Amino acid sequence: VQLVESGGGLVQAGGSLRLSCAVSGSTFSIDVMGWYRQAPGKQRELVAAITSGGGSTNYADSVKGRFTISRDNAKNTMYLQMNSLKPEDTAVYYCNAFYYSNYVRVNYWGQGTQVTVSS
Repeated sequence: VQLVESGGGLVQAGGSLRLSCAVSGSTFSIDVMGWYRQAPGKQRELVAAITSGGGSTNYADSVKGRFTISRDNAKNTMYLQMNSLKPEDTAVYYCNAFYYSNYVRVNYWGQGTQVTVSS
């Protein structure tokens, strides 16, 4: 499985960005996909996740009501629509996909895309 993010950039506080994650390879094996972020000096944290069928989503409290995760299985692409951005959303955003094999979680990561929100 290969993941390639795009859509990051510089935006003013209150603005919007949409991140995309293009998925290729053995996509049928994926159980859940998600977006994580890592700010300088901080641990990587989950931002949002979505199940393979798109029927269930999960968000970090800090982004609820502002971010929306979605996926288009026909295009093998996952999205993160980010609205009302705040300076504290500044981070490198990573696309993640995983599945379980014999109860072991197998992770795939993209290369990351920088999101910078200016005040």
